[in-house]
Amino acid sequence: MTTMTKIKGAAALPLNTILRGDCIEAMNALPEASVDLIFADPPYNLQLKGDLHRPDNSRVDAVDDHWDQFSSFSVYDAFTRAWLKAARRLLKPNGALWVIGSYHNIFRVGTALQDEGYWILNDVVWRKSNPMPNFRGKRFTNAHETMIWASKSEGSKYTFNYEALKALNEGIQMRSDWVLPICNGGERLKDAQGDKAHPTQKPMSLLHRVLVGSTNPGDVVLDPFFGTGTTGAVAKMLGRDWIGIEREPAYIEVAERRIADVRPLDRAALEVSSSKRAEPRIPFGQVVERGMLRPGEMLVSATGKLAKVRADGTLIGEDVKGSIHQVGAHLEGAPSCNGWTYWHFKRDGKTVPIDVLRQQIRAELADRPN
Repeated sequence: MTTMTKIKGAAALPLNTILRGDCIEAMNALPEASVDLIFADPPYNLQLKGDLHRPDNSRVDAVDDHWDQFSSFSVYDAFTRAWLKAARRLLKPNGALWVIGSYHNIFRVGTALQDEGYWILNDVVWRKSNPMPNFRGKRFTNAHETMIWASKSEGSKYTFNYEALKALNEGIQMRSDWVLPICNGGERLKDAQGDKAHPTQKPMSLLHRVLVGSTNPGDVVLDPFFGTGTTGAVAKMLGRDWIGIEREPAYIEVAERRIADVRPLDRAALEVSSSKRAEPRIPFGQVVERGMLRPGEMLVSATGKLAKVRADGTLIGEDVKGSIHQVGAHLEGAPSCNGWTYWHFKRDGKTVPIDVLRQQIRAELADRPN
């Protein structure tokens, strides 16, 4: 259940909680190196001058809230450096940060990120499939925002669920330009008067992609500009712990109601496609040691090449000996070969890839209690 907590030096990490108050003060009160990921949607400092009207003279509900107003660029830059410094202190050694912005602020934020010691991994363009038109006709329609994804430092081993993102994209490698709609329709939260509860509410689809791609279930996600709680809602649904920081009571009230209504996905639904590189390495010798294949047994390739298994886990062919990969590459005249998928063995009259034996060992390892 979501609760509000006043900030005064938190001794423990207040998981699944909205901290009420200034984000820099709140972050500085939290334990150092305690957060896996930070998603930040800071004020954009839009510098709007006067009202904006549509061609029919109706007024556009633009972002003119007090929290987005700064007296100068230098004041905004000082604010940016302060919250980025506080955020970096909170990140675990292999933690990472996402920050989103528009052309008004993202270049200044990017410079501050590098100055604070973060290591930029990607800039990702969120291209809006249904952007607001340019009513004055004096500039291009602003149809995108930019996100910067950065690790805590250059050597950080950040989380990147490459295969999961590829699966989200129908088996195609995920690119750095994401076409997603802005928040509208039933997803757009309203206040008691029927107006937008927050002028820059982000769509859940955006946070879903960020969290699936760069966190794992059980990770702690912090949002220092929580607003109406999109990060918390998606994190709860995806089995991540979250912490929000927000100073506007009206936004906190909406966020609490919203997150309370979210049902977490069951454990099986939280599983995502993983990279084969992340799976435990199994030497072919283990297959031989465990008697799954016996020394002297013949292996065959799809092209009819033959090799004999040796006691030390190597193979010997007609004019070559070496690992399952080396022998396969030599016989095919290729620079490399994945021996696990290249070689097969015979069981009950059927030809079976030796990779089946590797996966059997991996499954046994996964079932062992920690």
